[in-house]
Amino acid sequence: MVCFACDVLVEKSQAIWLNLPAAGTKCVSEEIQHNVVVLADYVIVSNYESSIPTISVKVTSPYGNILHHKENVTHGQFAFTTSEPGNHQACFWVDSNERGGEVSVIIDWRTGIAAKDWESVARKEKIQGVELELRKLQGTVEAILITMSYLKIREAEMRTVSERTNARVAWFSIMSLGVCITVSGLQLWLLKRFFQNKKLI
Repeated sequence: MVCFACDVLVEKSQAIWLNLPAAGTKCVSEEIQHNVVVLADYVIVSNYESSIPTISVKVTSPYGNILHHKENVTHGQFAFTTSEPGNHQACFWVDSNERGGEVSVIIDWRTGIAAKDWESVARKEKIQGVELELRKLQGTVEAILITMSYLKIREAEMRTVSERTNARVAWFSIMSLGVCITVSGLQLWLLKRFFQNKKLI
């Protein structure tokens, strides 16, 4: 059962292979934009059907909100649409393993257009072959355009921050120079006054 699920995951796409230590946590993460569909399957790889180890899984958003949490499982799936942009993280750790040692887990993590169920789209819209491939390409192009738009917005934000920082540094430098000149002038005036009071000049 578990090994069959592994074969299906490997065939479907390029999966992530994690070796979980007996004690400790391993995480995978991805920088994901706002309003993007995320779909992931995970399954333990085990050659022993009698004593399959179990794991816990916790998926969190960039602000620490828990999007998925399961304990004592051998396989599972999570899906969500991101409500906040940033680094989304999935952490795995071993709950029980009678044989000890590391536990291997395969994770099939898909986002955006890769997470779309094209088989159901093809059935619903009654398309196949070249038309279906063209629809996939259209979806990929749209995803690229959205990503490019997001990057342009981020670049504009970073440029604004950089310009503000440069302006503040320039004003700070001018103020520092003004303070140095003022202090130097004050020191000269005080020294001149001191020498005049002592009738040295």
